[in-house]
Amino acid sequence: MKKSYKIEVDCANCANKMEEAARRTKGVKDAVVNFMTLKMNVEFEEGQDAKTVMQQVRQNCKKIEDDCEIYI
Repeated sequence: MKKSYKIEVDCANCANKMEEAARRTKGVKDAVVNFMTLKMNVEFEEGQDAKTVMQQVRQNCKKIEDDCEIYI
């Protein structure tokens, strides 16, 4: 399953860090952050609950870039 989320991030480098943090999250098959459109596209592993996984993605991103936001 793929979903798109609106994000808030200050720079392209921070967006890249968010993308890597999302990709390393358990339950995420792939993640792409587009800084220009301020969107994060996430593909979830089979059988994963998107809402639960995205809460963990948000926590992982906040560890790297504390002023970023993902609107779930």
